[in-house]
Amino acid sequence: MAFFVSFLVWFNHAPLMSSIREQFGLTASEVNTLLLLNVALTIPARILIGMLVDALGPRRVYSLVLVVSGLLCIAFSLSTTFEQLAVTRFLLGFVGAGFVVGIRLISEWFPAKELGLAEGIYGGWGNFGAAFAGLSLPALALWFGGDNGWRWAVGATGIISIFYAAVFYALVRDTPKGSTYFKPKRGGAMEVTSKGDFVLYVVMNLPLFFALALIVWQLGPYKLGMLGVPTTYLLYGVIGVMAAFQFLRIWQINGHVFQRPVPAFDRYPFKQVALLNLVYMASFGSELAVVSMLPLYFLDTFDISPMLAGMLGGSFALMNLFGRPGGGYLADRYGRKMITILMLAGIAVGYFFMSRIDSSWPLPLAVALVVLCSIFVQGGCGAVYASVPLVKRRLTGQVAGMAGAYGNVGGVVFLVVLALVPSEQFFLVLGLIALAIMTLVMIFMDEPDPQTSEVMPDGSVRMIDVT
Repeated sequence: MAFFVSFLVWFNHAPLMSSIREQFGLTASEVNTLLLLNVALTIPARILIGMLVDALGPRRVYSLVLVVSGLLCIAFSLSTTFEQLAVTRFLLGFVGAGFVVGIRLISEWFPAKELGLAEGIYGGWGNFGAAFAGLSLPALALWFGGDNGWRWAVGATGIISIFYAAVFYALVRDTPKGSTYFKPKRGGAMEVTSKGDFVLYVVMNLPLFFALALIVWQLGPYKLGMLGVPTTYLLYGVIGVMAAFQFLRIWQINGHVFQRPVPAFDRYPFKQVALLNLVYMASFGSELAVVSMLPLYFLDTFDISPMLAGMLGGSFALMNLFGRPGGGYLADRYGRKMITILMLAGIAVGYFFMSRIDSSWPLPLAVALVVLCSIFVQGGCGAVYASVPLVKRRLTGQVAGMAGAYGNVGGVVFLVVLALVPSEQFFLVLGLIALAIMTLVMIFMDEPDPQTSEVMPDGSVRMIDVT
C-alpha cells in the first residue's frame, strides 16, 4: 500500500496535464519539461534512500518519504507560476525512491524461495498506482469542479500520503520478532570486496551522472530552451562536483581492498549487481519510455480517438499487476539466471515485432503484441528483484537503489533516443539493447549460492540459507 500511494503521488499530474496546461497556458516545451523533471531527481534519490534504509531501517525511512512527498504534492497543487510547478515537480521525483525501501523490508519478512513472488506483487501493485491515478483523478477533479478541480485532486493525494505515513509508522516493524537487521559497516557508498569490483563499481556509477547531464542538456538552450546558458553550465558543474564527491566516498569506503584482501566469508561478486542494473535498465527503463510515447504512437498509426489511444497505451503499464509477480514467481521456481535470460529474449523479440507495426496491421493484433511484449518487460523487472535481496543481505537497500536508478537512467536515455529517431527504429534499438544485455547475462551471471554469510553485531559469523 505504501508503494501504491507513492506511485499515486508520483504520477498524479499526468492524467490532469490538459487542465494544468490550459490554466497556465503552457507550451509543448514546458509540458515536456515537467514530464522530464518528474523522473530526474529519482536517479540520485534512489541511491540516497538505499543507503538510508540500510542504515536506519524501512519503518522510519518510508514514513519520512511519504510525509515529505505529501507536503511537496500539496505545494505543487498550490503553484501559481510555471516555475513553481517545475520546482515542486522536480522535488516530487523523490517519492519514486520509496520503491527501494519496500524491497529491503520484504526481503526481511519473506524466505528467499518466495522473494521473487513477494517482491513482484509489491512492485506490480505499486506501479498500478500510476494506472489508478489515471482512472480516478480526472473523475475526482470533475467532482470538485471548477478551474481548480485539478488542484483539489492532486492535493488530496498529498493528504493521503501524509495520513498513510502515520499508519505505516504505527503498524510496521523492520524485521520479524527475534530477527537481526544487518547494517552496512560504513555508509556513503556501497561496499565492494575486491580490486576488480572496485573498478567495476566506479564504472557503473558513471551512467548515473551521465543521465543527469543528459537531462540538463535536454532542458538547456540547444534543445527545449528552458534553461539559459549560465544556468546550464552551473548545473553541469554541480553534477561534476557530485560525481567527484561520490568517487571520493567510494575510495574512502573501499580503498582498503588495495591494501589487504577481504575475508572470503565476507566477499560477494559485484558483477551480479552490475548485471541486474543493466537488466532493469532494459526492462523498467524501456517501460518508462514506451509508456510515455505509446498513446501518441497509437493515435498517429491508427485512425482512432485520443481517448481510445490513451486507454490502449495504458495497457502496457497495467500488465504490472500480472507480469512482475509472474516473473518473480518463475525466477523463484526455475532459477534466477534462466528466467532473466528468458525475459530478456522475450523483450528483444517483442520490441523487434513492434518495430514492424504499421497502419496495415489489424488494431487488435497490434494491441495483443504490445500486451505480450509488456508481460516480458514486467517479468524482467520481477526477475531482477527476485535476485536483488540475494546479493548481500546487509546491502539490499543499496543494491535495490542502484538497480532502480538504472531503470530511470534507461528511461532518460531511451526518451532521448525517441526524440532522435522514428518510432520503428526506437523499438528496434530497445530490442537490440535487450539482446546485448541478454548475452552478457548468459556469459557472466551466476545463480545465487545456497548460503550467504553475515557478520553479527558481536563479531560472530552467521550462515544464512538463501535458496
